[in-house]
Amino acid sequence: MEYFPNILFVIVLIAGIGFFARNVKRLSRNVKLGKDVDVSDDKGQRWKNMAKIALGQTKMVVRPIAGFLHIIVYVGFIIINIEVLEIVLDGILGTHRIFAPLGSIYDVLIGSFEILAFLVIVAVTVFWVRRNIIRVRRFIKPEMTGWPKQDGNLILYIELVLMVLFLTMNGADYQLQQMGADHYLKAGMFPVSQFMAPLFEGMSMSSLILLERTAWWLHIIGILCFLNYLYYSKHLHILLAFPNTYYGKLKPKGQFKNLDAVTAEVKLMMDPSADPFAAPAEEDAGEPEKFGASDVTDLNWVQLLNSYTCTECGRCTDECPANQTGKKLSPRKIMMDTRDRLEEVGKNIDANKGQFVDDGKQLLDDYISREELWACTTCSACVQACPVSIDPLSIIMDMRQYLVMEQSAAPTDLNNMMGNIENNGAPWPFNQMDRLNWAKEE
Repeated sequence: MEYFPNILFVIVLIAGIGFFARNVKRLSRNVKLGKDVDVSDDKGQRWKNMAKIALGQTKMVVRPIAGFLHIIVYVGFIIINIEVLEIVLDGILGTHRIFAPLGSIYDVLIGSFEILAFLVIVAVTVFWVRRNIIRVRRFIKPEMTGWPKQDGNLILYIELVLMVLFLTMNGADYQLQQMGADHYLKAGMFPVSQFMAPLFEGMSMSSLILLERTAWWLHIIGILCFLNYLYYSKHLHILLAFPNTYYGKLKPKGQFKNLDAVTAEVKLMMDPSADPFAAPAEEDAGEPEKFGASDVTDLNWVQLLNSYTCTECGRCTDECPANQTGKKLSPRKIMMDTRDRLEEVGKNIDANKGQFVDDGKQLLDDYISREELWACTTCSACVQACPVSIDPLSIIMDMRQYLVMEQSAAPTDLNNMMGNIENNGAPWPFNQMDRLNWAKEE
């Protein structure tokens, strides 16, 4: 029975990490459903972007209050993982505060963890107030009802509980150190949890040990549960912000990609030696590639990674001029819809033993309406505003491309313009001989 807690801890740890690995595998499979795209260019700039945007949080502080509070939670999450490492080693080896021999360094570490934990509690409380009492406008948009709202609040509750458990564990440990309890050697500095001492007055040593052990177990189990909750939550950006900023778009925001098939046709048209009536080459005789995107499998894998990385913060929608003027478009909803459809496709594949069975649905119309797509002004404000380099505009443009080139379903004004370009060489409804007549008028 002496090693039972260690064995139990190892089982819990393996189960938690194993379930997380399964979710990572599923996530990777879903992202790879997208088309391949070459993002191997300018690796130096990509590493620089990742360090600056994901690690340095440079785009978060554009909005100082939310940015500062987010940095507190972010730094707390990163640094407190050192404390998690100690808990894991203690759980496996049956030790208590295995890093205590570090002496004064350990004291500073524990003291820093406690201050950060307290600041995280303050930040999380402010975030909750902003969402539920002040009701910041971007958090009450139509797409933020139901599960997205519950998810945002649930994450705050989980973080709050984890920090309270950490401080409770340390507070009880501090009391046991003062009482000279066995195995509770004097180590660590407790600038926050020491003020919890009045809560423990009158408790026996055995009760304090039970409290400390309970808080210890709940804290580490809570962390493992939170780790596995990430896949089902907007908080997946904790892990994906780094690859997403690395693979983010490097070209100017207003520069759109050309379809290879269309480029080849234009080059052929402009080649004076080409025979316009020649039959296609043997290798080109296959089924032509679909223009644009109507479903998630038509998008590239970076766009699908974008959808999973979305934090649902709403900065993109807040900056969108179409949304500000009452149009139906919300760039955040575009990303949320893409992720929801991708999840639906993934579940379809799981249910059918690795094969996708047509479900009669697609991203276009079933998730994203044509009205939303045509409301976009292609200003790139959403791309600029995103704190983790997500590009909703690329998805909008690909779906527009499908509507125009596959379905000829552009709005009337746009169809008129394209007809004029085809017939007159310009967007205006005048033939080429008459286009300068205005200059002759007195």
